[in-house]
Amino acid sequence: MMIDDRTETQNEGDVRRVIKGACPHDCPDTCALEYHVAGGKLLEVRGSPAHSVTAGVLCTKVAKYPLRTYHPTRVTTPLRRVGPKGGRGDRQFVPISWDEALATIVSEFRAIIARHGAEAILPYSYAGNMGMLQYGSMDRRFFHALGASQLDRTICASAGAAGLSVTLGTRLGTDIEAFAHSELIILWGSNPITSNLHLWSRCQEAKRRGARLIAIDPYRSLSAEKCHQWLPVKPGTDAALALAMMHVLVRDDRLDHEYIARHTLGFAALRERVADWTPERAAAICGIPAADIEALAAAYGATKKAAIRLNYGMQRHGGGGMATRTIACLPALTGAWREASGGLQLSTSGAYPMNLGYLERPDLMPTRDGQLPRMVNMNQLGDALTTLDGPPIKALFVYNANPGAVAPDGNKVLAGLSREDLFTVVHDVFITDTARFADIVLPATTSPEHDDIHRSYGHYDLVLNRRAIAPVGESLPNTELFRRLARRMGLTDPCLAEDDESLIRHAFDWNHPSLAGQSFDTLERDGFLRLNYPKQGGFITPFANGGFGTPSGKCEFYSETLARRGFDPLPNYVPPHEGDASEAAKAFPLALNTPPLRNAMNSTFGNIDELMAGYGPPTLQLHPDDATARSLADGQRVRVWNRRGSMQLACRLSENTRTGVATLLWGHWRDHPGAEGFVNDLTSQALADMGGGATFYDCRVEVAALSPCDTR
Repeated sequence: MMIDDRTETQNEGDVRRVIKGACPHDCPDTCALEYHVAGGKLLEVRGSPAHSVTAGVLCTKVAKYPLRTYHPTRVTTPLRRVGPKGGRGDRQFVPISWDEALATIVSEFRAIIARHGAEAILPYSYAGNMGMLQYGSMDRRFFHALGASQLDRTICASAGAAGLSVTLGTRLGTDIEAFAHSELIILWGSNPITSNLHLWSRCQEAKRRGARLIAIDPYRSLSAEKCHQWLPVKPGTDAALALAMMHVLVRDDRLDHEYIARHTLGFAALRERVADWTPERAAAICGIPAADIEALAAAYGATKKAAIRLNYGMQRHGGGGMATRTIACLPALTGAWREASGGLQLSTSGAYPMNLGYLERPDLMPTRDGQLPRMVNMNQLGDALTTLDGPPIKALFVYNANPGAVAPDGNKVLAGLSREDLFTVVHDVFITDTARFADIVLPATTSPEHDDIHRSYGHYDLVLNRRAIAPVGESLPNTELFRRLARRMGLTDPCLAEDDESLIRHAFDWNHPSLAGQSFDTLERDGFLRLNYPKQGGFITPFANGGFGTPSGKCEFYSETLARRGFDPLPNYVPPHEGDASEAAKAFPLALNTPPLRNAMNSTFGNIDELMAGYGPPTLQLHPDDATARSLADGQRVRVWNRRGSMQLACRLSENTRTGVATLLWGHWRDHPGAEGFVNDLTSQALADMGGGATFYDCRVEVAALSPCDTR
């Protein structure tokens, strides 16, 4: 256990200990934490003042973390369902022992395997915990050894990751701390006040130094309100805007010809591609005046200290991978990568020398006729549970996730979860929207209750998490749960018994150049350490001198990799599935935009009243022009619907959402009073163009006043 030298004496005589940790949640900041503990109890969580990124500051959610760890509704013992699937109330579940819970799971799994084969078992997990061990280690080994269906974990970032990787060759980007020295910052689909707080502090510092901040977003977010300019792009049309920016940069020769010649591939073809992407053409698609596009391109081309913070919302549509790729070409055109405070950041997750093969052991998977177990895309869980055969899914094991709330096409998901012949296990901290349908619920630990090691997708530091308190009740971390299940299932490979400390020490390749001169002892002592990458003025500059990870070693404007896969090899605009010209748009003319509430993290904190109370019930924001066209008044109850589902809730008139876009900030759970139906009942299982990504922001709806027969 890693403890600081600092101690404080409490009134009751206990000594307050400070134990180093890491925030486990799906946020690029991956904060270094201090767990303050006395008498075996977690008193408070603070940000580490020694960690340069965290700098002693935490978001409200994590600063109040004891509320989650000690919440009165927390699951603290295994439970067995005795009520109907999906039911509510105190009598839905009864406590059982771990022995009975594990015996039940093993018995069901063995029966399913005997009758249908192991592929009839599907694990479902994602980023409810981002630690390398809790996210994916012993769990993957267990399901691989079992021969269960594989899960394609694509619900968040896979389209953007694919687009970025074919262009830059890896997932690296501008150092978060260098943003403070930028002269222009473009927040493209990013709201850092809500989802990247420590970047926002650097943006504010740059602003004080004279930098210009521009937000590109269909919704005037909290961050956009504080920028110099808000450009309300139509959802899913970002690539058109980027192509028009390229047109202006080429036309006006705002290019770094030396950087292009040395470090890029395919400029001549790109120049031809963007020749007819005039600002006027893009304006008609993305809904931004041509003059604003001209000005944006001119500002971008005027300085190499121009940094783009690209975030994942803009890639959650039918053309999301190509949109990411197109925007990622911009810094190479102007040579912005030369400056530490220039370039682009979508993700830094590719910086880490992870031993995924060691942690996950895919070699344990059996093959049949040379084929590995089938892959199920997590975005299409509704279809997998209701229509998949060969064999059908007969068991679902959910951990680190809440698909009953977060998976798209929610009505289909709930229909699948409601199947009486589906055996469902949920390992979680609370009775979530998914756990209400479970046959067995298992109590999970929170981050102060287990050890782990973390990478980041927003900075370049490793962060260690050490257990600060004993698990609450009978809670277990994922690793120990799957060790126990492996023993009960009779799986004998020694790797299925490996302890957490060994997993932590093998999670990364300590012989990799990015960790040269570093040691685990340093990480243990400080709680964090920075990777070794080329630096300029103390900031990591991944592509200042080229060195892209593509097959050519260059930023690939032209991608032979994409051509071989049947994609357009050049940047282009791929319209959303439900774009303006689609059949869906004819019946449902409003695009639905669903960004997160500031104190929410998908559904993780949606049941913490102290965090959610200030928001009240979910509301639908409409631009006054759209409300007038539908004879709707502010505060009126409305129905919002499409062919997949519907909601009933109050509407609010706001110019923070652009015309043609209905915005619903979410993070609530399904049973939140004041709304009927749920936001993901409206979203689609359709996939993005690359990476099998989700398309949450590619969704059309219509809105109308509730008729008397709709009112309950």
